[in-house]
Amino acid sequence: MHFDQRTQKALREFGLTTEEITDISESVVGSTAAEAEAIESFLSGLDTVYSDMDLAHSSAEFPEHELESVDLYTHAADLRGYINFGSWGAYVENGRVLSPSVVELTLGPEVHDRVRFSDDRTEL
Repeated sequence: MHFDQRTQKALREFGLTTEEITDISESVVGSTAAEAEAIESFLSGLDTVYSDMDLAHSSAEFPEHELESVDLYTHAADLRGYINFGSWGAYVENGRVLSPSVVELTLGPEVHDRVRFSDDRTEL
């Protein structure tokens, strides 16, 4: 089950049954998997993406990145993985689709920030 024991106890005290808590948990897991699929689907067909990432070696407001691959996986409500830009990459710690042409990923230790990516610079 997605919820830890304290959360489960609080939900029961609030009046939910074990079955309702299980249904909610399964819904969260399904939503996380669908979000990961949507992000991968959007990025999989792109060779180039633009971002709002602050790069030390770039003065561009929305730098361009050559996208080699993105590999996401889920565990309960956690969405994790790796995005590879060829000469460098970053761990993905969370993500979501913001619009049909923009996704947001929380990048791990190398970047430590939420970064929006798009196939169109003007969408950022």
